[in-house]
Amino acid sequence: MGIQAKSNGVGLKLSRKDFQSDQTVRWCPGCGDYAILATMQKLLPQLGMAKENFVFVGGIGCAARFPYYMDTYGFHTIHGRAPAVATGIKVTQPDLSIWVISGDGDSLSIGGNHLIHAMRRNIGIKILLFNNRIYGLTKGQYSPTSLVGTKTKSTPLGSIDYPIHPISLAIGAECTFIARTVDRDQNHMGQMLSAAAKHEGTALVEILQNCIVFNDGAWHQYTEKGIKEQNILYLEEGKPLVYGPEDDRNGVRLHDFRLEIVDEGSPDVSVHRTDDDEGAYVHMLSRLESVGGPLPLGIFRDIERPAYEALLGDQVRSAMDAGEGTVDALLASGDTWDHKN
Repeated sequence: MGIQAKSNGVGLKLSRKDFQSDQTVRWCPGCGDYAILATMQKLLPQLGMAKENFVFVGGIGCAARFPYYMDTYGFHTIHGRAPAVATGIKVTQPDLSIWVISGDGDSLSIGGNHLIHAMRRNIGIKILLFNNRIYGLTKGQYSPTSLVGTKTKSTPLGSIDYPIHPISLAIGAECTFIARTVDRDQNHMGQMLSAAAKHEGTALVEILQNCIVFNDGAWHQYTEKGIKEQNILYLEEGKPLVYGPEDDRNGVRLHDFRLEIVDEGSPDVSVHRTDDDEGAYVHMLSRLESVGGPLPLGIFRDIERPAYEALLGDQVRSAMDAGEGTVDALLASGDTWDHKN
């Protein structure tokens, strides 16, 4: 029996409690996943949809337990394959709201190809990438986003791998909605998840998440009061790229194909725009902290392109409108081999 989309939820009075399952939440005390779960459960009642219209798909890892804790449809799939399962659900039930929940190890290692091609196809799924720069469920090995020099159980002398930049990867894969937020800021996280929910194509939201047991403080410079103010650049459409404490603010300008740090009062501070279809500006922005600048949080890109499931539906209807055929005619069409010749 397939999942069937219910009513659009108009007139429903749902609350966070309606989306809490009867399962005991089993993450380590202090884990950033709790904040993400709470934010999601608060958001869904605001979207005006029946809860039967939501599906959460997890892979393997701590983050992948998420579907158990949502009182919606859900799938716990296999390592790295959550985008593939989500794709199958979306193309067969395009009216459903599909959310992929995955960690940096799950989605950027064995699941890298599935993640890339889901974004490339612009399938209307929402991908939440929990990034704590470590493998948590398997007890603290380095992950594809771990920094060079990170000492873990699998790299006791320090990692020699260069890390993947998830935002840069998403830009290269032509993802149409890309955002970043942090687990310690539930208000900002809620805004990012809400914007992703409304996007028609693929939406990727990287969530900087703290693993209190195996990589505590991985993002401390972006979460701790008194430090984060000088290290975070909040992206707002149509607003100048400025950051820092009120009495010591800086700006970012695009100059000579590079982003540079300038004084806030500089006349050539760049203005943020999310409609960068070419990808050059947003790619440079995704690497800003790598060249000594602040870490951008917010929506990097939000562009409109036809969603994969809509194009597929049109193609199927077009083929059906062309009239019925036969299996024999299909098998004998195109390039075939005749054993008599």
